[in-house]
Amino acid sequence: MKNTIKTLLMTAFVASLTGCAKKQEAPQAAIPALNVVSATTKDVVGYTTFPASIQGKINNDVRAKIQGYIQEVYVHEGQVVTKGQPLFKLEANTLAETANAARSGISVAQANVSVAQVEVDKLIPLVEKGIIGSIQLETAKANLASAKSGLAQAKANYGSASANVDYSVVRAPISGIVGQLPLKKGSLVGPSDPTPLTTIADISSVYAYFSMNEKEYFKFLSGAEGKTPTEKIKNLPEVELQLADGNIYTEKGKIETVSGQIDAATGTVQFRVAFPNPNKMLSNGNSGTIRFPKEYDQVLVVPEVASYEQQGKINVYKVVNDTAVTTVVDVIDRVDNMIIVNNGIKEGDVVIVSGIGSLRNKAAIKPVPSNFDSIVNAVKPVF
Repeated sequence: MKNTIKTLLMTAFVASLTGCAKKQEAPQAAIPALNVVSATTKDVVGYTTFPASIQGKINNDVRAKIQGYIQEVYVHEGQVVTKGQPLFKLEANTLAETANAARSGISVAQANVSVAQVEVDKLIPLVEKGIIGSIQLETAKANLASAKSGLAQAKANYGSASANVDYSVVRAPISGIVGQLPLKKGSLVGPSDPTPLTTIADISSVYAYFSMNEKEYFKFLSGAEGKTPTEKIKNLPEVELQLADGNIYTEKGKIETVSGQIDAATGTVQFRVAFPNPNKMLSNGNSGTIRFPKEYDQVLVVPEVASYEQQGKINVYKVVNDTAVTTVVDVIDRVDNMIIVNNGIKEGDVVIVSGIGSLRNKAAIKPVPSNFDSIVNAVKPVF
């Protein structure tokens, strides 16, 4: 029995020693291999951006000049039309009857003038010979003048009635693109309707409208060349238009006008940029983003993926003796997946560009040198 107990105790003791040995022999956590690049200097171009709305250089609301029911619609939305081309036909039967009646009125008035003229011509020699008094002649002349006035009024009535018949065909006021057609055949329309029949937009060139708040506006003026706002605007470089799909429009634009005063309701100043539109790619109502170029000469840059924010400050992990060291940097701008750094690091300093999320300050790493441009270009924008 005693031998059995001794055996059990000895077995337990040996097992305990074996467990401790295994714990002591447990391998340490592997040191991560992370991509690194060196901070470098480059010439880069950044952009200040503002959302913009696009309108044709001329936008004309098309309205009926007379009241009537739409009888025909000759065009469709998006169609290219020329000035004077028929767009709509209004019901004009009553108008035609009125015009015919006015034409008949001219005939009657002309007959009245002829009769009155004959009477005057007949009385003139009689008065000259003293056969009758001049009062009868003056009365005849007054009747002739009244008949001529009636003829003029009849012609005016016919002109008005004829014009109304012409107005029953609604024509394009300018050449351009037809907009929406909210009213269909059978709709009653008139000159006082709040909704136009359609809109014709001349988009041979377009205007992009954008706004700056007061602070942005004064900062913008202070950085532009020239003494007066007019001179500053004239000296501004051409700007780019980024389309809604993220692509850059092929033509560059020029700022033409600035409202020059702060809108009391919005606190902003409105700018207008003119863009050529030779291929009619842009249309009325498009949206986009105006991009002002901002050139930086030989500035210190690192890939944007190397940075992270903590407590309102931008940091990178600088590699010092194969150790990740948290370093605060002053970022001037972000351009093309890079950050432009003012201070905190210097040219040639090595920064970590992968595994940032799981790193801790003063953690050991295995630096894996990587190509700067490959890291920057690997980040693709998502639209």
